[in-house]
Amino acid sequence: MNKKKWIIGALAAIVVIVVACAVPYLFMGAPVEGLVKVRKGSSIDMIGDSVKAHVDESFANKVVTMLSLMGAEVENREGAFRIKSGMSPFTAARRIKNGVQDGLRFTFNNVRTLDEWTQRWGDFFMAGPDAMRKALKDSTTCAKYGKTPETIACLLMPDTYEFYWNITPEKMLDRMYDYYNDFWTSERKAKAERLNLTPDQVATIASIVEEETSKADERGKVARLYLNRYQKGMRLQADPTVKFAIGDFSIKRITVPMTQVNSPYNTYRVDGLPPGPIRLPEKSTIDAVLNAPEHDYLYMCARADFSGYHDFSLDYTSHLEKAHRYQEALNSRGIK
Repeated sequence: MNKKKWIIGALAAIVVIVVACAVPYLFMGAPVEGLVKVRKGSSIDMIGDSVKAHVDESFANKVVTMLSLMGAEVENREGAFRIKSGMSPFTAARRIKNGVQDGLRFTFNNVRTLDEWTQRWGDFFMAGPDAMRKALKDSTTCAKYGKTPETIACLLMPDTYEFYWNITPEKMLDRMYDYYNDFWTSERKAKAERLNLTPDQVATIASIVEEETSKADERGKVARLYLNRYQKGMRLQADPTVKFAIGDFSIKRITVPMTQVNSPYNTYRVDGLPPGPIRLPEKSTIDAVLNAPEHDYLYMCARADFSGYHDFSLDYTSHLEKAHRYQEALNSRGIK
């Protein structure tokens, strides 16, 4: 009897020792932070491979063990799960098992074309660029937001947003539409109406202004010049629209043949505004258009000192003189 009790006691001691050794091992925190992306149909082992790739092998083995002990059914699990440094395998496994995914911060600014934005979005989210490209070109989808494929870019207002990794293009556009409506307050809409413009037309002018000058303190002045031309029925003759029409923003010098390119975006050839923005304008540039200071300038050209600022003129003769100085400066630097 004593021998039996001794054996039971010994086995109990062994179990205690094993548990004492195993618990710290199984609950040891992640050595680094990692983002684990899980697609539907993934097995526990596949999730383990993802954890291994983004954290390390030892931690991945613990997470797999925990998921197995929990009896986790992960085949329908989908999302991005952030494993923070020091997080226990138990916590990581529980979050994955319960589908508690983390939002991803998506920042975009200084984006020119819709294709550029689409690729950036697709590289960041599960759906990929092709799915978003299809949504943006679909006239029915665009109409849902009161847009066309040419004006749908107006929804994509540069800023920092948070979305889940597995968000669909349609849900993404729904969210962007909410942010768009939040920005276009009744006050901003009233300012646009006073300019005789729709919000999307304001964004289109803002896109031209932003391409025209990198100087934030000059954008209001440039905006007013284009508003003056537009309201007088003059063609905008904006060089950035020619670059957009040609598809080459690296052009340093616009030539006469370039201004003849056949495109609805070429404001040297078409009256009024282009059918949509030529880049994704910043919110601050849209406000610069809405709050553009009054002046009577109708012409401008880049300054010959290459400061990035512009010289403005009331009449064409004065403009030609300033333009000639700038052309000479280009020639002196061999810029063609």
